[in-house]
Amino acid sequence: MASSRRRHAGVGRIGRIRNQAVPRPRAVMALLLLLGLVSMMLLDGYLRTEIGADQRVRSGASADSVPDEVLDGGPFLSFPGGEARTQSVPDRTIVLTFDDGPDPEWTEQVLDVLDENDVPGTFFLVGSMISRHPDVVRRMVDEGNEVGAHTFTHVDLSYQSEARVKREIAQTQLALAGAAGITTTLFRAPYSSTNDAIDDYSWPVYQRLGAMGYTSVFIDTDSEDWQLPGVSKIIQWATPKNGKGASVLFHDAGGDRSETLAALPAYIEKMKAKGYTFTTVSGAQRRSAPGDGGAAAPSGTVAGDAEQAAHRPADTVTRWEGRALLGAVAVAEWTVPGLAVLLAVVGVAVIGRFGLMLLLARRHHRQRNRRRFSWGPEVTEPVTVVVPAYNEKECIAATLNSLAASTHPIEILVVDDGSTDGTAEIAESLGLANVRVVRQENAGKSAALNHGVREARHGIVVMMDGDTVFEPDTVHHLVQPFADPAIGAVAGNAKVGNRSTVIGAWQHIEYVMGFNLDRRMYDLLRCMPTIPGAIGAFRREAVLEVGGMSEDTLAEDTDITIALHRSGWRVVYAEHARAWTEAPASLGQLWRQRYRWSYGTMQALWKHRGSVTDRGPSGRFGRVGMPLVVLFQIVTPVFAPLIDVFTLYAMLFVDFRASLLAWLAVLGVQLFCAAYAFRLDREKYRYLLMLPLQQLAYRQLMYLVLIHSCVTAATGGRLRWQKLKRTGEVGAPDPAAARSEAR
Repeated sequence: MASSRRRHAGVGRIGRIRNQAVPRPRAVMALLLLLGLVSMMLLDGYLRTEIGADQRVRSGASADSVPDEVLDGGPFLSFPGGEARTQSVPDRTIVLTFDDGPDPEWTEQVLDVLDENDVPGTFFLVGSMISRHPDVVRRMVDEGNEVGAHTFTHVDLSYQSEARVKREIAQTQLALAGAAGITTTLFRAPYSSTNDAIDDYSWPVYQRLGAMGYTSVFIDTDSEDWQLPGVSKIIQWATPKNGKGASVLFHDAGGDRSETLAALPAYIEKMKAKGYTFTTVSGAQRRSAPGDGGAAAPSGTVAGDAEQAAHRPADTVTRWEGRALLGAVAVAEWTVPGLAVLLAVVGVAVIGRFGLMLLLARRHHRQRNRRRFSWGPEVTEPVTVVVPAYNEKECIAATLNSLAASTHPIEILVVDDGSTDGTAEIAESLGLANVRVVRQENAGKSAALNHGVREARHGIVVMMDGDTVFEPDTVHHLVQPFADPAIGAVAGNAKVGNRSTVIGAWQHIEYVMGFNLDRRMYDLLRCMPTIPGAIGAFRREAVLEVGGMSEDTLAEDTDITIALHRSGWRVVYAEHARAWTEAPASLGQLWRQRYRWSYGTMQALWKHRGSVTDRGPSGRFGRVGMPLVVLFQIVTPVFAPLIDVFTLYAMLFVDFRASLLAWLAVLGVQLFCAAYAFRLDREKYRYLLMLPLQQLAYRQLMYLVLIHSCVTAATGGRLRWQKLKRTGEVGAPDPAAARSEAR
């Protein structure tokens, strides 16, 4: 598509265009959408302890700085008045504690067992799990159980900074406030056990938490249910000796808890038969004295402190902040898995498309390059080449000189669309006998092309851009399909002439693989969506029959191609008709061009949406071509870059090797397809070295362009034609050099 200036009126809501450019906030919206999706992925990973998780567990450290009365004391450690104090569970009393929940499967069943046996439990909850399963926490609290903090991501706090420790606790409290409207003063460190496991690294953590008002809860006996030793062993290991009271550890999450569920009711029945009672941590504190070997509490403080329940009502601000966290988590919980499924579908569709393209491209190449293949009698009649031009002084001479060398008889009609840089004068000064220059006031590319069609003296009209050059035999190859009277238009093989830069090389790969390989497929399926503006040929009668080039959309080439299908004309691809065009040389120009292309394509598809229910050739395009274009030119390009984001996410936080191998496998498939496309077009393979970088950078840019276009379309935005800056570096190709480059 060449540049033009006319501001077009669109079709329906998707095409409401006025005399102003798209406001920048829409581009910002595209970036914000990408940022939002990445944020949801990071939040989901953090909740699943895939981001920020630290699985190190300290062992074998000394405990020289830990007071002996703490190491030998009871399982409840607090710091009233800044002094360490431990408390023990009273004799024949059991405090059932459960770690690592809540879990929607196992915790619910544990709560059922506790409810059936009329005993309470104390659950030490992981903040990320609270955020994901708040309903379970609400039930837990409503049924009279007690809850404590078990960090947000289940890390060994002895390895963490003071800021990380505070953040782990604060986030857990926030999740708890959002789920149940409370906060808690109870804390249990992950990977902790009995008091004598406190070491010089963890002791400062407990001191800081004690200063913040937390009671750290340890255990007296460990069921070791996480080892799945069997029901009898779990009961045996959880039973205290000699009638002692105990803080007993079970787990309600973190793996298969079926043995825990089987052991729990039997354990409760056994302990009740032994005369034991069951209570919570707060209940045990109310009934206990300073623990064995623990620092004695000041007279009268034990009962008073213990009477303070572990739960505190959360203030209004904290509750709302917690609810906001839970809301974000809920969005992440369905967004990220949903995107993962969607991307899997997109991946399968893209791989399927590659397979279909390879199959049909091979068939197309073999069919069209057979020695006996012919469209019919050779087309030798003269044709008219229409060159719409607006301020093309850098390129027009090369364009016309390349046409003058044509081996096919042609009339060259330059339609000057109100140029202000002397384009028309340059064209006339060349003195080419078969060149006519007609002038019109600036009206846009569509108007210029229609003017050219009306002025054409021949029945076949070739349309090209003013920045494009043809090889000598291009026109001859391009018009041969018109030997078949059913064919109304022919798409040529557009090639990037300025491919020496990185951006040019990326576009070169895209043209060969994405455009020309596609056109082979669409040709055989008889649903070609676009004849490129750089090189296309039309029956003059077919163009006039559909009303000429429409000004309804910004993609006049796509619009007229679909219109020809709907009128019953066949559109084909001529691979040997090569044109060399100047691709955008900067990211800004590339953005403007592709933004217009994608938005114009959406307009054209919306304009011709009625073809979906039509019969005959129109219905064929509507039910075959249109879904393919929507799926592979709009939907999959939008989501394909997220595959890279997910891959990066997985490489950093899940499984680096497996994720990298998966990405390389997909890249290998793309490389194979690209190599085959290059082979068919006889292009040099060295440009494929740019393919990995193209996938990482170029595809992200195209994603943002499409999102920008979708936002503009959805909001009924306004867009105008953009005039791209030309350098004129794509000159008329030397036939021998062109053939060498093609090989």
